[in-house]
Amino acid sequence: MNTPKIEGLTTEPSDFCPDETIARLVKEIVANGMKVFSRINHAALAAEMGMTLRPTEVIVFGNPRGGTPLMQACQTIGIDLPLKALVWQDASGKTWLSYNEPSWLAKRHNVSGIEEIMAAMLLTLSISATQATKGDSEGY
Repeated sequence: MNTPKIEGLTTEPSDFCPDETIARLVKEIVANGMKVFSRINHAALAAEMGMTLRPTEVIVFGNPRGGTPLMQACQTIGIDLPLKALVWQDASGKTWLSYNEPSWLAKRHNVSGIEEIMAAMLLTLSISATQATKGDSEGY
């Protein structure tokens, strides 16, 4: 499946099932000094209503050291913080990981002068996503 190109959204294919991708992502988030604040399992919530949904889970995470300066620059960016990642499975059974690009968040809220923070945020997100979606499953 070719994922649709959505402005400001990075979507990467995973070599793993949704549960393993999520476990790997959570491990990477914590290893990079961030905290998982919440997990929203949309598929489980749908099942509670008697509805079906392929695996679809949002991980809400972040670190106040990165988020606070962004909100100091423009408080409305707080609507998009903490960061979120979506692990989902398409109709063919392929697992994907999606997240908002920090530069898109800055553009959306017209924030400037925070390029260093955004670059660090993007690097951390990119590394975490790659570690969660690629490689071997040993140790996870």
